[in-house]
Amino acid sequence: MLTIGGLVFLLACVFGSYLASGGSIGPLAEALPFEMWTIGGAAIGVFFMANSMHDVKHTGAGFGKMLKGAAYHKVEYVELLSLLYFFARLATTKGTMALEAHIEKPNESAAFLKFPKILANHHATNIICDYLRMVGMNADDPNQIEDVMARELKKTLQEELHPAHALQSIADALPALGIVAAVLGVVKTMSHINEPPAVLGEMIGGALVGTFLGVLLAYGMVGPASAKLQAVVQEESKFFEVIRAVIVAHLHGNAPQVSVEAGRKMVPNLHMPTFQELEEATQNLQIA
Repeated sequence: MLTIGGLVFLLACVFGSYLASGGSIGPLAEALPFEMWTIGGAAIGVFFMANSMHDVKHTGAGFGKMLKGAAYHKVEYVELLSLLYFFARLATTKGTMALEAHIEKPNESAAFLKFPKILANHHATNIICDYLRMVGMNADDPNQIEDVMARELKKTLQEELHPAHALQSIADALPALGIVAAVLGVVKTMSHINEPPAVLGEMIGGALVGTFLGVLLAYGMVGPASAKLQAVVQEESKFFEVIRAVIVAHLHGNAPQVSVEAGRKMVPNLHMPTFQELEEATQNLQIA
């Protein structure tokens, strides 16, 4: 909602000040569709040229993420830490083999079913199950597990950031594409050089709309969209850093409560539960 509100305010300020200062909407309205055709079409073509079909679809999904914001808030972090606390406590009291029933069939696990949002998050579920499975296979060196998880999470973050980088590349190209549209408008104007000054002035004004539109799209729309998407992706990556922190702390031999406390410290400050909130959630946790 804030993103849409910012866009509306941007357009109101740009076009409102233009009209308030005596500008006429007529030349803009007449030239805008053709300039948008040129600039927007060229930008879309460049985007398809520079990306695979998977990246195109990924970027399309990124627009929804950009508008909704990060998917994880305090409630989701408390649930994740509570689930990880249960697994750490189970492994500590009954051994790593007790985890097998939960990680081999998470859809049938009472622990995962207790937290359906996490179960529905296939990426988070797979990471938890994969690394707990590795622990059950005697891959219990905390430094090795931490290194492997860090490299996987870094790889995933780079892939998730690609749509933001793709949008930023388009934002960087849009001013130049606006100049292309403006030059074409000047070429058209020069081919009508015998027309009266009023006609030539109108044609030159239409050509300048191309430069205006390219700059506005780059720095007023696509560039901020790229920055917002990048911020959302980076914030969401902390959710998986919490998983890494808890599992590594557990492998170092810490008590379950200490392990989840290490994970709590990785939660973004905006969504981080207090020590008391997390302790209450873990103490009241009941899983068959």
